[in-house]
Amino acid sequence: MTPAFSTKTEKTFRIIPLGGLGEFGKNLMVYEYDDTILCIDAGLMFPEEDMPGVDIVIPDVTYLVQNADKVKGFILTHGHEDHIGALAYILPQINVPVYGTRLTLGLVRNKLRERRLLDQVDLRLIDEHSKLEFGPFNVEFVHLCHSIPDAVGVVIRSPIGNVLHVSDFKFDPHPVDGRLTDEAKLKALGDEGIRFLLSDSTNSEVIGFTPSELELEQVLEKIISEAPGRVILATFASNISRVQQVINVAMRHGRKVGVTGRSMINNTRMAAELGYLTPPPDGLLTPDQMNYLPPEQVVIVCTGSQGEPTSALVRMSRGQYRHLRIGKGDTVIISASPIPGNEKMIHRTLDNLFRLGADIYYDELFDVHVSGHGSREDLKRLIELVQPEYMIPIHGEYRQLVLHARLAKSLGIPEDHIFIIEDGQVVEVGKEWIFTDGTVTSGRVLVDGLGVGDIGSVVLRDRRHLARDGFLVVTVGLDEETGEVILGPEILSRGFVYVAESENLLDDAKEVVWDVLETYDSVQDVATHLHTALADFCYRAMRRRPMILPLVVEL
Repeated sequence: MTPAFSTKTEKTFRIIPLGGLGEFGKNLMVYEYDDTILCIDAGLMFPEEDMPGVDIVIPDVTYLVQNADKVKGFILTHGHEDHIGALAYILPQINVPVYGTRLTLGLVRNKLRERRLLDQVDLRLIDEHSKLEFGPFNVEFVHLCHSIPDAVGVVIRSPIGNVLHVSDFKFDPHPVDGRLTDEAKLKALGDEGIRFLLSDSTNSEVIGFTPSELELEQVLEKIISEAPGRVILATFASNISRVQQVINVAMRHGRKVGVTGRSMINNTRMAAELGYLTPPPDGLLTPDQMNYLPPEQVVIVCTGSQGEPTSALVRMSRGQYRHLRIGKGDTVIISASPIPGNEKMIHRTLDNLFRLGADIYYDELFDVHVSGHGSREDLKRLIELVQPEYMIPIHGEYRQLVLHARLAKSLGIPEDHIFIIEDGQVVEVGKEWIFTDGTVTSGRVLVDGLGVGDIGSVVLRDRRHLARDGFLVVTVGLDEETGEVILGPEILSRGFVYVAESENLLDDAKEVVWDVLETYDSVQDVATHLHTALADFCYRAMRRRPMILPLVVEL
């Protein structure tokens, strides 16, 4: 339904993804009508292999900053990092109210406290019964089952019809907290009429229904009951349901449970205070108790399921974790699927754990993880319940969006009513037409330490260059009056060659420098000529292209 014209006199409803479409993570969806913008989620993603030194990646919110007077708030669907992790970086630019369920806001508070922003942010509690009004939008919620409690879908009643935003979900008949996805409410919404359904595509490649959490608990039961010594289970710090499962199983087998890793400790403490986690009656183990109790009485839950360099499990695998050392007789369970891009870090951690002699259970060999995302049958069930007029697959890499779209088509949604879009593309909706050719600024903002957005393509290119071929620094001091060389030349090499074994090579490089210094016409040209001559020499001699940094000073 793309019109033949682009000039429209009526007000339009705009659907604008700023993250999460065509990639895994940094989910952020924008809904706009007239002078009202409503944002759903604000997540992060992990850096890819070609982003050396980058800590996390967040969405580019230039469009929101440019329209800050229209932004009325952020609604959070649940508390996972790929849905809340960017908030602490975005809110200083766009300080608007943040709406979330109790557990979700508890996790957000921990993040904001770390950034010293907690007192500056307006956090507002919602549940599946809440009703909110934002200008032309009336917003309601529906409870969804996910791998974390308190997940919700968002219903936006707008001038162009009802929009249902279903983030991560599955139809689990036996969730850990006993709360099922609210199929009755979804069916009622479908009967009322859904013009647009936006639905998670993460598992659109996976056949069948996603297994129940109950099946995972049975696997954990078997492993923990047979383990000869300590059991160490790594999972996401926000996976409160998984922590509860471990506690339940451990208690049934007379084991005590401890948690370690800063974020794991903070999140479990918060979840227990809010009533989302039931610790053992005698409490969680201290670090000393983890080490000195008999190993067959101990289960430890920690961070590190994605091979994060500073996480507890990774430091244990390197023998660098002062609270705990892994060895023979220990059983390690990695209860998570690799996030795309993290595979090498995870495999490196696994190798280190195997070297230590522990028994390892991980997703590629054992069913020690159950996804929180609905598979193909879950996705079909949702579409059948709500019977949307139009469909936009969200949250997934491009192939997953396409497969979700094909699934929707197979269920009777016309192909021209399904829109496969990526970050920055705009779906503009009128009462009688839909326009899909618009774009807004979008992309990735790189966070490195305290720096947000100051790592651009040039810096990344230089880092990759340095990592691949190293660098040479040549220092020369010239007399400012005569132009004669009075200092150097000195050559410093890092990451290019091992100096002690390559003195002849560096001596030859100095000869190249002298050749340039004997023929230069002006001081301004020396640095350029040195760079060119040394680059040519290094490639001829070693078939490498190190970064060349000439430092020419007049004295």
